[in-house]
Amino acid sequence: MIKEQDLHEAIAECQGQRNPDAKTCLKLAAFYTILDHVKAPAEPVFSESYSYDPPEIYSSDTEFGGVLRRKDLNGILGVIDELMDTLRIMEPRVYNAVMEKMESL
Repeated sequence: MIKEQDLHEAIAECQGQRNPDAKTCLKLAAFYTILDHVKAPAEPVFSESYSYDPPEIYSSDTEFGGVLRRKDLNGILGVIDELMDTLRIMEPRVYNAVMEKMESL
């Protein structure tokens, strides 16, 4: 089990580097993401699941659009949530722009 103290030490080590490279930045983003999830309360686990054929609400000819049509929406949203956590740390301006655009929908 990863301890919060270990994460803080790893973050401090990454931040202490004089010339961080992309690998260091990715590690730092991962450490912060894990730290956020360690502090977050556990979500309830539901023992039942329901399936249905949702109406086609999004149509796109892109590779991403194709994945959206073929895969489970909850699984996709989980991946996007992780991506947004990383984006929030790595590119806060882009993250804020995406969030503003989604809020305006």
